[in-house]
Amino acid sequence: MDETTRILQLREELHRHNHRYYVENAPTISDQEFDFLMHELQELEARHPEIFDPNSPTMRVGSDLNNEFETVVHTRPMLSLGNTYNREEVADFWQRVSDGLMGAPFQVCCELKFDGLSISLHYEEGRLARAVTRGDGVQGDDVTANVRTIRSIPLQLPLDADYPREFEIRGEVLMPWSSFDRLNAEREKSDEPLFANPRNAASGTLKSKNSSTVARRGLDAYLYYLLGDGIPGDGHYQNLEAAARWGFQVSKNMRLVDSLEGVFAYIDYWDKERRNLPVATDGVVLKVNSLAQQKSLGMTAKSPRWAIAYKFQAEQAETTLRQVVFQVGRTGAVTPVANMDPVQLAGTQVRRATLHNADVMASLGLHIGDRVLVEKGGEIIPKIVGKTTSATTDDSEPALPFIEYCPVCGSRLVRYEGEAAHYCTNDTGCPPLILGRIEHFISRKAMNINSLGPETVDDYYRRGLIHDAADLYSLNLSPKERSEEKILQSLEESKKVPFERVLYAIGIRFVGEIAAKTLARYYGSMDRVAEASLDSMLQINGIGEVIAGSVIQYFSNPVNKAFVERLRGYGLQMEIGEQQRQAQSDRLAGQSVVISGVFQHHSRDEYKSLIEQHGGKNVGSISAKTSFVLAGENMGPAKLEKASKLGIRIVNEDEFLSLIADGEKS
Repeated sequence: MDETTRILQLREELHRHNHRYYVENAPTISDQEFDFLMHELQELEARHPEIFDPNSPTMRVGSDLNNEFETVVHTRPMLSLGNTYNREEVADFWQRVSDGLMGAPFQVCCELKFDGLSISLHYEEGRLARAVTRGDGVQGDDVTANVRTIRSIPLQLPLDADYPREFEIRGEVLMPWSSFDRLNAEREKSDEPLFANPRNAASGTLKSKNSSTVARRGLDAYLYYLLGDGIPGDGHYQNLEAAARWGFQVSKNMRLVDSLEGVFAYIDYWDKERRNLPVATDGVVLKVNSLAQQKSLGMTAKSPRWAIAYKFQAEQAETTLRQVVFQVGRTGAVTPVANMDPVQLAGTQVRRATLHNADVMASLGLHIGDRVLVEKGGEIIPKIVGKTTSATTDDSEPALPFIEYCPVCGSRLVRYEGEAAHYCTNDTGCPPLILGRIEHFISRKAMNINSLGPETVDDYYRRGLIHDAADLYSLNLSPKERSEEKILQSLEESKKVPFERVLYAIGIRFVGEIAAKTLARYYGSMDRVAEASLDSMLQINGIGEVIAGSVIQYFSNPVNKAFVERLRGYGLQMEIGEQQRQAQSDRLAGQSVVISGVFQHHSRDEYKSLIEQHGGKNVGSISAKTSFVLAGENMGPAKLEKASKLGIRIVNEDEFLSLIADGEKS
């Protein structure tokens, strides 16, 4: 047998063993035998790069190269489901379906609602072609390289199976409890912030720029909806059975029912039994089984009429409070965290729970040794919601107090008017805040240094390579290393970022994206902003005392002034460019514009900037006060329906560009 044939044989064999191990949980060879076959394939592929295959089993380990996520428009919108927490609304759903089908008999497929990240997988000729996150439902991020590392997702379907030439299958990427506990144990050992729950961990992992990181963290996936021309039949349940035969991991816990009593029996069973599952679930999804009946029932603007999600109530458990510690987040917010005796909750062992803020602590009136109730819902970290028995019988004994000084740097904490949290304000000396400022500086809407991520920033900071964001521009990186070359390129590109975003990026407290644009366009340069008086800033529409006072306080700090001067020395934009000055006009003065869809000529952010440059205002939702909607391809169905009802004008790209060029009023 020649080596090329052996490569093809090994690929097919290893795909088969992967499926048996990760999906069927019934391996037929030992780990050592599997590793031997994988090693043989790696050696053969290294000798024959001419037959490289991105779907080879060897790609499961991922790559250390940075992945840039491309935005992809969904072939079919990924709508969200309507949610309910009570049985009456489930009964209402059943009745609406019956009425919508004019009393015709129907079946409902009951499925577990996995708590992860929605994904759309596209297959061509039995091979994984593309994997896209849900995003906003209209478009998502192409995460194919990362998805290839998830071993329960087939890269190549069996050659003799009866799947269509092209199809889409949707499901949920999630992190099993075992992977979640292992990952958080590693992060705790390294003094890294812990993930709040498996869903957050799965989401953060899937969007990692290094697919090798994804491979190490042990994600899993369950598939729950098959779409496309030529799929097996009219039954959703039967289509998923076919998908399971092709090699997809489909939940074995689906059930077809033909009565409301059957739905409630399924809900009652899994409300208890879900605690024994290896993955997080937060409810049950109910879908009309017939695709023809689904089509007949149709959609609302936001969700299908033929499906609903029933969410389980948050679980509670009782344990003993042992200690309260205080953590400083990267915005400076200080959060009290309770350390407790371990207790089993929602499938995992819980030792810590948030107390949120000083008001919550005071309302609970806690003492060390109290017996407390801990709750964990699908979207939140564990929290203490009350106590059952007090550790003291003396009512005069004071409850645990909130701290007055930062537990990291010792600075006095402040609580701003209208805020629930206390903050450390030592931006230039408290490590969590320094890291937070750097991460803000590199973010997409600030300097957009997209080849850097929080993990890399943390690493550089721990190694003493950077002490603030300005140090990024003096990093001693090698352009010969591909990942470091990309960082150098991003840093160089960031020097072209316009002044208004530089002003936003330096991290003046309370100065958000809009305030930064307002100040930049009013004053025109960093020097004039730094010298501005309180009275001067209060004359600007949209700038109040809190923002103005924060700007003055920022530039009164010599450390901040030196930081800005270092950025100036590295070549960052410190004033509005001449081209931007000339581009400004009042052609959209007084007009409120909503942006929706995907565009050809400019990005959404660029269009938002153009609207503001010409005197308009960007708004997120349509109302009677909206002047017009700037619409690209795949405009959101909800926005389109509302605009039509209110008689709001829809303007396409070319019309808009002509509008701001000619000065025509809409």
